[in-house]
Amino acid sequence: MYEKIALKRDVYDSEEHRMVAQATKDFIEQEVMPFHDQWEEDQMVDRNIWTKAGELGLLCVDMPTEYGGGGMDVSFSFLIDEIISECGASGVGFSLHSNIMAPYIEKYGTHEQKQRVLGNMCSGKWIGALGMTEPGTGSDLQNIKTTAVDKGDHWLVNGSKTFITNGYLSDVVLTAVKTRPGTEEEGVSMLIIESDSPGFTKGKPLKKLGLKAQDTCELFFEDVKVSKENLLGEERKGFIYMMTELARERLDVAVQSIAGSRKAINDTIKYVSERKAFRTPIAGFQNTQFKLAEMATELQVAEAFVDKCIALQINHELTAEQASMAKLYTSEMHGRIADQCLQLFGGYGFIWEYDICKNYADARVSRIYAGTNEIMKIVISRGLLPDYFAELKKKRKAAMKSDTGLPKPSAS
Repeated sequence: MYEKIALKRDVYDSEEHRMVAQATKDFIEQEVMPFHDQWEEDQMVDRNIWTKAGELGLLCVDMPTEYGGGGMDVSFSFLIDEIISECGASGVGFSLHSNIMAPYIEKYGTHEQKQRVLGNMCSGKWIGALGMTEPGTGSDLQNIKTTAVDKGDHWLVNGSKTFITNGYLSDVVLTAVKTRPGTEEEGVSMLIIESDSPGFTKGKPLKKLGLKAQDTCELFFEDVKVSKENLLGEERKGFIYMMTELARERLDVAVQSIAGSRKAINDTIKYVSERKAFRTPIAGFQNTQFKLAEMATELQVAEAFVDKCIALQINHELTAEQASMAKLYTSEMHGRIADQCLQLFGGYGFIWEYDICKNYADARVSRIYAGTNEIMKIVISRGLLPDYFAELKKKRKAAMKSDTGLPKPSAS
């Protein structure tokens, strides 16, 4: 089997890592997978799975113990996401909750915010979501339209978000808004908004190509009053926060793409070893052998780079360019591997009850969310040509100032 030729994963090589991996696998196999088909029909998981995960300490494992987390390093959080993906449990949105939203609160939140928000998220009592994407501004986060107007003792929020993972079940949403809209001081800020706030409503879960058990939906804000205490960090620093934290999110996508690719290969090895065509196991055909050899090699190379990125993230040394490279390469790779593996299944690969069919559908979004792969190429190229882009930005700012008489941030 393929697992026997896997590289030694130094980044996960400790007894504690092995214990967490086994506990996660047992939890997913016993508490998630038996119900996953039904959750795909329901378009959301059973809410109780969150509190069960919290009780086992599988949520926010790298958050400080002071706020209910596990106090581990970030590799444990990536390990949990990798195990979940390799099991095919695409419905549980633990990765967004633990590995993407929670770090914002831990890094930029006040002590009171950490106690209240992280405490509830670590236990699974609150389900977290991240409200960035809007109907008209996918990856263009500087030009969001949701506004938060300063009303003295509170913010008044109006607008909408879309494609929000964990949106329908969410209890708290870290939301990107425009503060001081229409003024010279307009900027992106981030607000912690609880879902029971008057004027905050949710659309029905969206019907999607893949990730069918994940409760992705639209969020609507109509004159929602948000306490001034719910501002995360400093006003107008939201875009900077998002750009800083997106590296970890993109690495998490890479980790999941690695796991999804590995599952596709393992499932295919098992299938071609058993299935016969022309009285011969499909594994006996040279085309099958060559395809498996190519995919296994590509996966091994990608694993080595992603493990290096995880090690850099542990030491807070991962750059935006490295995270973008990891996300770009592995998400494209996952798409190729899922497609080639499905082909080896023949007609059965097109049937939803087969995991390879779900794997193929689930893989497609990884090239879109956390910033499209086209955006990844822009980020990487800017790291390669910093002087050129710095000069270009300077010229654009000068041109805009000349046209309007006021300095404005570049949309690029």
